[in-house]
Amino acid sequence: MSALNPVCHRFLQRKEKQMIYFDNAATTMMKPDCVIRAVTQAMTSLGNAGRGAHKATLDASRLIYETRKKLAGLFHVKDPSRIAFTANGTESLNIAIKGILRKGCHVITTSAEHNSVLRPLYEMEAEGVELTILSCDSKGYVRPEQFAQAIRPATRAIICTHGSNLTGNLMDIRRIGETARRRQLLFCVDAAQTAGMFPIDVEDMNIDILCFTGHKALHGPQGTGGIYVGERACVRPLKTGGSGILTYSRTHPDRMPEALEAGTLNGHGLAGLHAALDYLRETGMDIIRKQAMELMWQFYHGVREIPDIRIYGDFDTTDRCPVVSLNLGTYDSASVSDELYLSYGIATRPGGHCAPLMHRALGTREQGAVRFSFSHFNTEQEVEAAVKALWEMYLPE
Repeated sequence: MSALNPVCHRFLQRKEKQMIYFDNAATTMMKPDCVIRAVTQAMTSLGNAGRGAHKATLDASRLIYETRKKLAGLFHVKDPSRIAFTANGTESLNIAIKGILRKGCHVITTSAEHNSVLRPLYEMEAEGVELTILSCDSKGYVRPEQFAQAIRPATRAIICTHGSNLTGNLMDIRRIGETARRRQLLFCVDAAQTAGMFPIDVEDMNIDILCFTGHKALHGPQGTGGIYVGERACVRPLKTGGSGILTYSRTHPDRMPEALEAGTLNGHGLAGLHAALDYLRETGMDIIRKQAMELMWQFYHGVREIPDIRIYGDFDTTDRCPVVSLNLGTYDSASVSDELYLSYGIATRPGGHCAPLMHRALGTREQGAVRFSFSHFNTEQEVEAAVKALWEMYLPE
């Protein structure tokens, strides 16, 4: 048996320290300065895009159009109008799932999925959609060949994550996309953890629908996200209303992007995303990913020899997200995460991570896991502090 260092819990006695933030898979808290400046400026200058012909609204329309173009370039989308803006990845996934599935069709997904995929699919299942959930192995992987084996005559789509927010494992979406295209199925990808961190080419990867958020590896503000809908996909709008065009029509416009953009867009947030995309291009995605991965490997090698530590996911490959999820012995993940923050000022994410089926596959449904997720804004010194903290927290009997 082992015990956590009793110095933990002494929050009131410790001196306040600057927080060390390792919760970047939830949101990248540290934003580039240019993003902050862009949002601040937009708050005092932008009107409502598409709702007039004066300077404030035209400036907003231009900025949103330019942001759309930058995203199209990032994802290798030929027509920027195929990208619609949303509030986040969850909204994008709800639009996709509820917009392409109908009673009687069949859809394939995996046990690696976030609740943003699972819960809408469960709702559709209750309405008569057949659902197949492919199982993960002990390291949290789904083999690409499992998708082909699960296809039925009624199969309409394959929906899966690109990168797990719990294990950091990447799906081979190129191979899965090839299977989907060969069998004339729609392929929908949840890129919440990978957009801005890994190259995504919707044409090369045969992606029909790409759902992403702006506040994670894209380094944009919260409240921004988007959905790419390829020409092979017809997505019913999740909501209808004001669009800025065709005011006297009783039906919502069916052309992209207005078809999926009812209501006022988050122009202020998109101004920040616009600046974030410039930062991503100027800094280099490969450099950003390399720095985050080096910190992840530094952490992994520093903690893997702690007695009774359990680390989840596949670390035999370098092709993964900068995420390390772990448990110390049988201690509840929330207790460990609280100790890290209250005694060391280290912010992590414990619990279920909105990934219930993955926790079931890993055997951590009750305990949860403590997730460390890294950004290029973190430092080697912060990683050293986290490694030291975990070693100090674990004491042999």
